[in-house]
Amino acid sequence: MTKRLPFVLNASVLITLLAASSAPTPLYPVYQDRWELSALSVTVVFSAYTLALLAALLTTGGLSDHVGRRPVLVAALALEAASMAAFASADGAGTLIAARVLQGLATGAAASAAGAALVDLDEPGRRGRSALTNSIAPPAGMAAGVLAATVLIRHAPGPTVTVYLALMLVFLGQAAAVALSPETAHPHAGAWRSLRPRVAVSPVARRALVISGGGVVAVWALGGFYSSLGPAFVRLVAPNAPQAAGGLVFFTLSLSAALTVWATRGLRPVTATLLGCSAVPVAVALSLTGMHLVSLPAVFTAALLAGAAFGAVSQGSLRMVLAAVPQPDRGTTLAAYHVLCYVAMSGPAVAAGLLTELYGLRTAAHLYAVLVAVLATAALLTLVAAVPVRRHSPAPCLWPRAGGCR
Repeated sequence: MTKRLPFVLNASVLITLLAASSAPTPLYPVYQDRWELSALSVTVVFSAYTLALLAALLTTGGLSDHVGRRPVLVAALALEAASMAAFASADGAGTLIAARVLQGLATGAAASAAGAALVDLDEPGRRGRSALTNSIAPPAGMAAGVLAATVLIRHAPGPTVTVYLALMLVFLGQAAAVALSPETAHPHAGAWRSLRPRVAVSPVARRALVISGGGVVAVWALGGFYSSLGPAFVRLVAPNAPQAAGGLVFFTLSLSAALTVWATRGLRPVTATLLGCSAVPVAVALSLTGMHLVSLPAVFTAALLAGAAFGAVSQGSLRMVLAAVPQPDRGTTLAAYHVLCYVAMSGPAVAAGLLTELYGLRTAAHLYAVLVAVLATAALLTLVAAVPVRRHSPAPCLWPRAGGCR
């Protein structure tokens, strides 16, 4: 079997995992109406997934480096399928949270293993392909999941069941395909020791993660707001808008992010990250303008710009971090990167839900916008300050083009 088919398979696993993670977003208003959930309850449901995912990353993030990618992926995909069955049978907030916890555990275990497998499968003549795929798969998957769920809400019977059953079948098929695929890692001792909760970053990647980390936090926090409270925000701005509009605002962000990852793939990583950080304050300002002017087009334009920022920062920072990481450290380094992303996504989202309960969504949106804009500005200043210092240093390679360090 050539490397092409396993590469496509692992990329499809990442895309489907993130599609499943975002599928509930357009369904949150349905759950709120059906079970009378508050905004805080919605963000708790949303964050149950990210907290479980973080627990999995902290414990199993480096497991595939020791036992191989294949066994970790097969087990995680089977658990993901079980979580889809739990979603399909959910009858209240409690069961919905339980389903999200199962999903988070499965996604955390699978994401680092599949992502590391992509790096393993990189070819000498196509260096940078794995980092590009690891960057584009999350927003592409989230866009696909939101769109599928939005369409099913409108046209399919039992929308809160159909989308999950379809995803369950896909995950079972992927588990079978992975079981038949070749192993890409070189298993070695230390599996039990790797399960101790820890965040480990390869020494060659640490400075790159510190330099780009502020931008990563800013864009993932912005993504967390749109993913959890985006539908409610749309309803605040335009109460009479179609129900599908709530899901489509996050679809707009995700699709824009995926397209931006592709469009900026030829830029140096630091340039892409700088551009993304620069776009964040403009995006949040436009979002608030849309709220004050009661303009849904402005809100969607803000989501488009926020997605562009997300895509540029995600692919630029990930390419910085992965530039020179050796094979034995890939799983743990990717896990640490994902920990940063999902802490940034879940923590502020829960805070926004609490603020919404206490002061209303309008006030929460203002405070959230200020926080994200400050984070992005600080990241921008950090990157600008770092460029002259690092430009004359040979390592780590923070500014490779798509073909790798030069």
